[in-house]
Amino acid sequence: MANYFKILCPTDFSECSLNAIEYAAKLGEKYGADLILFHVPDREDYQKLSAGDSKALDQYAFIQKKLDNLVKTVQEESTSKGLHSCKAVILEGKAVKTILTYAEENQIDLIVMGTEGVNEFKQNYIGTRSSKVVERSEIDVLIIPRRVYFKPPRKFVYATDYLEEDKIAIQKVVEMAKFFNSEIDMVHVSSKEKTIDRGLHQLMIQEIEPFIKYDKVNYVLKSYRDEPGLGLENYLITAKGDILVTLSKKKTWFEQVFTKNLSRKMSYFINKPLLVLKRA
Repeated sequence: MANYFKILCPTDFSECSLNAIEYAAKLGEKYGADLILFHVPDREDYQKLSAGDSKALDQYAFIQKKLDNLVKTVQEESTSKGLHSCKAVILEGKAVKTILTYAEENQIDLIVMGTEGVNEFKQNYIGTRSSKVVERSEIDVLIIPRRVYFKPPRKFVYATDYLEEDKIAIQKVVEMAKFFNSEIDMVHVSSKEKTIDRGLHQLMIQEIEPFIKYDKVNYVLKSYRDEPGLGLENYLITAKGDILVTLSKKKTWFEQVFTKNLSRKMSYFINKPLLVLKRA
């Protein structure tokens, strides 16, 4: 029996979660994946969504109908373009825990979620539920901001601290980039607290290059006197990056960059899809 790439896409039927479904479906076409549209019931959601709908026999039936319609739309749009399958799953429970438990138990390869973007980022770096999933997940997570609609990515920006795990993690980025014939900029941002000189940077490149079988990779060293996250945002703007990628390991660059204080100073950076690699 074939093992297909599996994508889990939690949805609460908001605009940002619908954008995430579009991204999940488009990636699913490329991977030949099984896509699961996943909903964790919330009674307040039911009351809002079913208000004024006289045909809704009950709130669960109403939600099931909405999910089935989404599945049908995805199937009509994407199965002929390579998506292997799409189905809906509804499970009760605490949203974050239920998402992560299902993902682990069903060997999901990628979680794709929406977030409200700038306003929520200021509250909690990428939105309440999304940030908790990123923080607790052992599975790769792709975060799609509310007003970001799918377009084939021209450039991935991989933020690196040149960890040993980068050698394996970058191969996942290469696989995704090849689907779209995209460039990859592998960027290290130095700050006054942590500086890498060009000689050391070149040595690090020599170590990682043999693990990358792709000719559209650029290695970039940027110095920024303030927080590295602001330097990275500046690079994303000037290089016109489409998706930011980072490897999340405890006590590394990811935790340093994604802080409440820093997020208040950033805007462009948090209106691009963010791919957080969890498993090197």
